[in-house]
This record gives sequence, C-alpha cells and structure tokens, in this order.
Amino acid sequence: MPVIDVIKDEDALKFTIVAEFDAPVERVWQIWEDPRQLERWWGPPTWPATFDKHEFTPGGKASYYMTGPDGEKAGGWWKFTAIEAPNKLSFEDGFADDDGEPVADMGTTYATVTLESIEGRTRMTTESRFESADQLQKMLEMGMVEGMQGAMGQIDAILAERATV
Repeated sequence: MPVIDVIKDEDALKFTIVAEFDAPVERVWQIWEDPRQLERWWGPPTWPATFDKHEFTPGGKASYYMTGPDGEKAGGWWKFTAIEAPNKLSFEDGFADDDGEPVADMGTTYATVTLESIEGRTRMTTESRFESADQLQKMLEMGMVEGMQGAMGQIDAILAERATV
C-alpha cells in the first residue's frame, strides 16, 4: 500500500494523506496532468471516475463523475488555482449536481498536492483544507479516508506502465 500516513487535524480543519511511489516525480506528475490516467485512480476502486473536462492550467476547470457499482453517479468539480510542474498543484474541489453545477451546501475543499523526490522515489502529500469542522466531519463520515486510500492504492499499476504524456 503506497499510503504511509493519514493525518486528521480537526482544529486546523485539515486532512492530509501521504503516499510514496517507486517512480520519479515527473512520472507521478503525469497521473494528475493526463485525464485518462487520472480517471483510472481518482475515486475508490468501486467508484471509477470519468473526466469530461480537464483544463490543467491555473484558472482551468475540471469536471468529472464517479460511477458506483449500482450505476449511481456522483459528480465533482475542480478549479485549478496553482500549477507548478512537476512539484505542486492546488485546486478548489467540490460536489456537483447532475448538470455539473456546484452543490453549495456541501461546501468547497481546498486541496494542495506536493510531489517531492526522496531517493529516487516520489512522496506525494495531499492536503485538504475545509471551510468548517462540520464539513470536515461530514466528509470523514462519508468515507474520505478509506476512499482516498483505495484510490491511491491504484496508482502503482498505472506508474508501472509506459508514460503516455
């Protein structure tokens, strides 16, 4: 399992997950940059993602949906706020309705992903900041920890393939 640490800091309204991969930073960056690779791991194994928009530039937007085992769909959106290839990206993250519009009562999460080289491997730290303790608690109850661990558990197989970007 690539996940090496999970940190829940309810006082700071943060959730951080740290994973390590046997690949250089540039290769791990590609799993964020390429929507076809991203959709193979973003979401737990039983809820694969489909990205129908992925404008990987500062100010760009992404929209996607995850499809559950019974065909249920859950939509999401991102707005990229910073991209510093190949080491850091930040984005706003939220739930979307059937028309792809943000679901306001679920709030916005602010994510920062940092990739750093450690002895030929890559450490990926994903920090999510929440608007309120209630929002953080709701996400934890929805299974965010287990979902992110499952999602990141799919990355090694993608990294083992030849890069396509």
